[in-house]
Amino acid sequence: MTIQTIWVNLPIKDIQKTREFWTKLGFSFNEQFSDEKALCLILKEENIYAMLITHEFFSTFTNRPIADGSTTQVLNAIQVESKESVDTIVSTALANGASRYKESQDHDWMYYDTFADIDGHQWEIMYADYSKIPS
Repeated sequence: MTIQTIWVNLPIKDIQKTREFWTKLGFSFNEQFSDEKALCLILKEENIYAMLITHEFFSTFTNRPIADGSTTQVLNAIQVESKESVDTIVSTALANGASRYKESQDHDWMYYDTFADIDGHQWEIMYADYSKIPS
């Protein structure tokens, strides 16, 4: 089996605030899959997306209660090209309403930092140099 794309679905409270938040972090959206009920956040063009879906619309996909952002349901980890990119994304997120839930970690071969976005979803932004993994 070969996975072609990954779609992570996350509930959000406000479409416009969510669009502004992720745009300020340097991300863009696939407008073909975005409307007044959902945004398609591009994490890696043609491969990885996060569907940011209003609570009302999200509830049509499940019969379970929707997490309200005060509990951890999933940790979303994304890898970027440098330590500087990790710091830039996290500091921009924090400056635009995100909150820190754990301090950064530097393991020499891997560096990551974290934030909870404006809807409480937890994100780990990481950089890794696999050539430095201890043997």
